[in-house]
Amino acid sequence: MGSRALYLRVGLLIVIGIAAVVGLILFLGGENLQNATQMETYFSESVQGLSVGAPVSYLGVTVGRVTDIGLVTAEYFRNAPATLRRATYRMVVVRFVVSANRIGRSLSEARIADAVKIGFRARIVTQGITGISYLALDFVNPTQFPPLEVPWAPRYPYVPSAPSTFSQVQSAAEQLATQLKDIDFRDIAAALLGLIQELQQEMKSGEAHQTLAATRTLVSNLNEAIEKADLAGLVAGIHQDSEALSALLRGGKLESIGTNADKAAAEILAVTRALPPLVTTLSRTAERTDTATADFERSMIPILRDLAATASNLRDTTDALRAYPAGVLFGGPPPRQGGVSNGGGR
Repeated sequence: MGSRALYLRVGLLIVIGIAAVVGLILFLGGENLQNATQMETYFSESVQGLSVGAPVSYLGVTVGRVTDIGLVTAEYFRNAPATLRRATYRMVVVRFVVSANRIGRSLSEARIADAVKIGFRARIVTQGITGISYLALDFVNPTQFPPLEVPWAPRYPYVPSAPSTFSQVQSAAEQLATQLKDIDFRDIAAALLGLIQELQQEMKSGEAHQTLAATRTLVSNLNEAIEKADLAGLVAGIHQDSEALSALLRGGKLESIGTNADKAAAEILAVTRALPPLVTTLSRTAERTDTATADFERSMIPILRDLAATASNLRDTTDALRAYPAGVLFGGPPPRQGGVSNGGGR
């Protein structure tokens, strides 16, 4: 009887402890997830590592937990046509709850829809090398990650998903592998081998070989010219010129040249200052000369006219003397025209 009573006490103690632990968990979970909103999202990738009860975080802060994970075909297309089930057989539905107290506001269906329009998405994040995953909520570029249009009516507010980092890397690697598969490396290797052979042939007997030979000859000629040139004498002459220039600088001749240049500049400046009055005087003289010339021309015009008239009269008199010298000298009338004599005979 004593052993049975002991077993009964131990059993009751264990049951009470389990109940206390469960109550504590429910109490803490109920406090953290008070006013929780149920949501769901869909993934077309593997959700390995994500389990029921996994945390749901926003910017690293836990705001909820995963409540259910299943296949879309089992949730929405049990009795649907085979074609429709075939289109969604690779999709996974993940349901989760988010506490309004944890984010500081209530989550209505309209508010969730507005957030989705500006890029509110859910994605799976794997923690390091442990393989354990959680659901992360974040805002992304809605153009880069457009929401998936589903042909069914979701039971809870729908949050579109964004591919995980691992999924993006895997997709990029698959695309790269596909592109590499289409490349014919044998042709590329053959082309490279042919190019190498052509380069070798060109270096042996082609234009490149001739260019190298000409360059070698040119270098040899330059070496010979340098050896024949009196570089030592040239350097010595430059050295002498440098010493002469230094002596000139030390001798003060440049200073005297500078002084003479300053004097010449001063004289030129004085002459330049004297030029404006001289120019003014020359201008006035030119004006007076122009006035005197104009007066002389006005006084000479009548005289020239009289001279022209006198010359015309002299020209007429000369013509008359040539034609009728007697008439001009003795005053007789000139002979008549037509052969009639002055005596009047028949």
